[in-house]
Amino acid sequence: MFKEKENTLVYGFLLLGLLCSALELLSTCKLANLTVKAELGCCLLHRSGRLTIDGCVLQCETNPLDHLSYPIVSTAGDEDIENILSHVEVKETVTGKIKANSVTVLQTRIEGGAKAVSTRGDLVLQRVRVMYSKAYLYFWFDVDYE
Repeated sequence: MFKEKENTLVYGFLLLGLLCSALELLSTCKLANLTVKAELGCCLLHRSGRLTIDGCVLQCETNPLDHLSYPIVSTAGDEDIENILSHVEVKETVTGKIKANSVTVLQTRIEGGAKAVSTRGDLVLQRVRVMYSKAYLYFWFDVDYE
């Protein structure tokens, strides 16, 4: 169920008892000046690639399952890439580019959810900066390999 209104994406439904994400990102991309509102689950599910979120608004609706909702969830890791690369001979510089999973957040409003980010792969939250304004919090941070 999608409702589109002036660069706003609203998403939310329960599928087989599992919480879903508003957007699932499987490759390198940049989101800019977009409002994503998730009624259940997460706003952005990052599976792989380099994701840049610039000047966006991520909103998770408050509900009884708030402890399960996160604006950003990253499950990116290099386990699958290691299995693929073990069968072929690849230069180290190319391997580094293939394994390039990360999330970069720039001047983005994050509202609701138990935490701003949940990582379930090999990536960790780094270099966090927050700016407080009268009505909102703006975030800058990276989710990358240690």
